[in-house]
Amino acid sequence: MEIKEKYREKVRVVYRMCQGSYEKIPDYIQDVGRWLMENNLTMTGMVYGTYYNSPEEVPEEELEYEIGFSFKGKAPHDDKFKTKEIQPQNVLSAIHKGPYTDVGPVIHGLADYAVKNSYEIVGPVTEIYLNDPSMEKPEDLLTEVQFPVNKK
Repeated sequence: MEIKEKYREKVRVVYRMCQGSYEKIPDYIQDVGRWLMENNLTMTGMVYGTYYNSPEEVPEEELEYEIGFSFKGKAPHDDKFKTKEIQPQNVLSAIHKGPYTDVGPVIHGLADYAVKNSYEIVGPVTEIYLNDPSMEKPEDLLTEVQFPVNKK
């Protein structure tokens, strides 16, 4: 696994909070994408999930995460879909190839690398989905895994 430190630029996103099984991620991605199209907003390339806990910490039904897209345009107020700016940040990054549900070893590898190389993890893990789960077989999905970090 190749790990890189890189600078993540500020990005404006629309997202929805999600709870439960990670098996629902492709459906949530479609849900957010559909909302963007229905509201005539322009997707600008980043599709992501940010994960606030893990299956190692809580039962599946208590998993909490957000799924979102970068976009441009004026988003209407909505109780289910929120907007925010993700602030610029240095991140440790690695690419996972395969089903979203098999990304755990990459997350652990990044966390171990951070500890061994004097990085402080300063936020939750984010996965950036680099191809479309409706167009690819699960074994061909590409995910960029990122941890926001500061060098100690």
